Amino acid sequence: MAVVRGDAHVPLPAAGSDPAAAAFDLELVIPAYNEEKRLAPTVVALAEHLRGMPLTAALRVVDNGSSDRTAECVDRLAASGIPITVTGCSRRGKGAAVARGMVTTRARWVGFCDADLATPAAAIDDAVALLRDGRQVVIGSRRCAGARMPVRQPALRRLGGAGFRLATRRFSGPVKDTQCGFKFFEAQAARRIFADVTTTGFAFDLEVIARARALGLSLAEFPVVWSDQEGSSFRPFADGRRVAGELWRLHRTMHRRPPRTVHHALPTRTVEEPG
Repeated sequence: MAVVRGDAHVPLPAAGSDPAAAAFDLELVIPAYNEEKRLAPTVVALAEHLRGMPLTAALRVVDNGSSDRTAECVDRLAASGIPITVTGCSRRGKGAAVARGMVTTRARWVGFCDADLATPAAAIDDAVALLRDGRQVVIGSRRCAGARMPVRQPALRRLGGAGFRLATRRFSGPVKDTQCGFKFFEAQAARRIFADVTTTGFAFDLEVIARARALGLSLAEFPVVWSDQEGSSFRPFADGRRVAGELWRLHRTMHRRPPRTVHHALPTRTVEEPG
């Protein structure tokens, strides 16, 4: 187990391997800010599922300046059977934490999910299947055909989300759900995208999709089961002005890069909830 402070990252190799040659088929990044209460069950569920998949995998928690015991929580989970590392990220914001993991991965494929695991770990199967088929960007979606939301967001969040989607169609194009925190990438594509991502707040997912489209990358959505979880730090009224600022800056950044992406909204199977 490697717990690393600051912005350094030391990868943890598989047992008995040469650290210099450490690499995996899939690395899953979990951005975390004061997540000691929610992180343990998420890591356990992900590790249990990844152990049963026919690939080599690793988990990476990117600690975004937590003041609680987030890093120590991960340390206690080192015996899960899946290599786990903690990387520090001093730049604040979920987008910065995710980007930190994406640009430094040494895996063939890399993805990220939220610490609350609102989407069940079984959805990884569909994401990997699409990556194996050659898709470069794979997006879990709550809005394409076959998706289910057993526990919906509060009405105010749903209203805000509808307004956000309406205001951002220029960037999202045919993508129906930009904000689901369950996205996977071919690693080289991830590095190309995230090397230029500047948004660190709520709209960072939108910038990721806008840059993927501008680069002409092959992009696919697939339906997921998603349940709203308690503990979200986003406040529709208090954070609305900040999101508007992010969208304005994104508009200025992207207006000269027209989208060229190949988009696939695929009728893949719906991922069922565990148990």
